[in-house]
Formats: sequence, C-alpha cells, structure tokens
Amino acid sequence: MSIKLAVPCLLLLAGSAAGAEPLPDAVAAPGESVVLSVHAEGAQVYECKAGADGKLAWAFREPIATLLSDGKTIGRHYAGPNWEHADGSAVVGKAIGNAPGQAAADIPWLKLEVTTHRGNGVLTSVTTVQRINTNGGKLDGACGKAGEFKNAPYSADYIFLRRG
Repeated sequence: MSIKLAVPCLLLLAGSAAGAEPLPDAVAAPGESVVLSVHAEGAQVYECKAGADGKLAWAFREPIATLLSDGKTIGRHYAGPNWEHADGSAVVGKAIGNAPGQAAADIPWLKLEVTTHRGNGVLTSVTTVQRINTNGGKLDGACGKAGEFKNAPYSADYIFLRRG
C-alpha cells in the first residue's frame, strides 16, 4: 500500500510532468531532491483544554504514527515533530508552510524545515519534510472534561528532501 501511495506523491513532486497537479506553493520545495518517500498510519492525539474564552475544546497534543515502505515498518513519527528511521537516523522539524487538506476532516499539508539531525543514515542529509496526501486526523468541537485525551486516526505521505 505504501509504494502505491508514494508513486502519486512523486508525480506531485515532479509537477506537471505526468499531468499531475503541482503541490501548493506553501508546501512546495523547488530545487530540492527526494531522499525518501514513506506512507504513515497513526493518530493525531488531542487533549481537552480550556481556551482563552474559558470554553473546553480539543487542542492538538502530538502525532503517533508508523512509517511504512513496501508494507514494512521502517520508522516512527512522534512529538517534536520527530521522524526516526530504523537505521538510527532521525530529524526534528519546524513547520514553515501549510495548505488545507483535501477534505474538511483532513489535517493540513505541511512543509517543515529540519532543525535537528541525530544519528547517521538515510535521514542524515534531509533538509525539508513535506506532509501531503493527508486523510483524517482533525478533531474539532467541544469536549466534556479537561484533561481527557482522544485520538483522531490519520494517514499521510511524508517526503524527505535535501537541497541541491
């Protein structure tokens, strides 16, 4: 499943080369090359908190996801945001751009700048991470009790890129 989903991602990255729509400008990374493309399955975790208006609402807390390639687990994604590959390499990113998901329940597509590297491996040269093709993950509305947690299942494709 992951490779089948990765192919459209690569076509999106290539722009109109195969008639695919280019990525939105806010998440595009012109001039960067793909290091790794993976599919992620997991959940966005939310916590019930009081907002500035005193009303309880779901607030994003952290992602928890498995990174997949060829149907095999090759890493994980978690708070930070961190992406960790099975070879021991890892990156931490900071969001620098976003675009709406395709449906109202989809978390946004993101462009993240890598701020920290750990270990040596496939992610060592990564400078940018894109989250695209999101499905689900949004949780809106009121909640009943401060401190409660709720998961919203999601999937996405993560594209790891390097400059040059």
